[in-house]
Amino acid sequence: MKDLRRYLVLKYIQYLVLSPSNALSTLLGLLGSLYATLTLRSAKVSSKPTTVLIGSLAKADGLIPIGLLLEVARWTWAASPPVFPSALLQNLLTANAHASCLLLSCVALEAFSITFCPVESRHLWTVRNARLTSRLIWGLVTMECALFQMDDLLKASSTPTHSPSAWLFHAFGVATALLRSLSYFLGILLRIANVYIYYKIFFSLSNR
Repeated sequence: MKDLRRYLVLKYIQYLVLSPSNALSTLLGLLGSLYATLTLRSAKVSSKPTTVLIGSLAKADGLIPIGLLLEVARWTWAASPPVFPSALLQNLLTANAHASCLLLSCVALEAFSITFCPVESRHLWTVRNARLTSRLIWGLVTMECALFQMDDLLKASSTPTHSPSAWLFHAFGVATALLRSLSYFLGILLRIANVYIYYKIFFSLSNR
């Protein structure tokens, strides 16, 4: 489990401290996710809520090589690269960052619950609930990615300004812009919440 703890520290630094676009941290995160995936397959690692969340966190990094392969294909097979793969690459990277931040926050919340109310939270943090939480996060992130991709496609298309559907496209664009802003501020709140949680845990353990 020490290796998995180091992996969590790496991911916290990658997504909650550094910029998601940092190339070095992204590369280290990919290598860490690969190692974590292999570690979780070991018979020595038992199935716990934390390991379920870590496994889902490691899978989130699978979106990065998919996006990079699309980018390579975009420049290899097209003289004039289409907008679709380029937008999809950025949206996949965004989905990776958002899924990772949410999963890391769930790990932090579990640690907080175990530290301060272990008996009361025992029935909440189960393997089944961890899997349901991971699926819910992936469902939300997938919907967000699909909406962002649709918005990028609509922006790339030449829709007549006075067409009957122009107002609908405009409303969809405004809604997507609001969603992007909401995701941005939610990311800031998650960073603050994670810092506060581990601050409380650290001082609680140091006072014992």
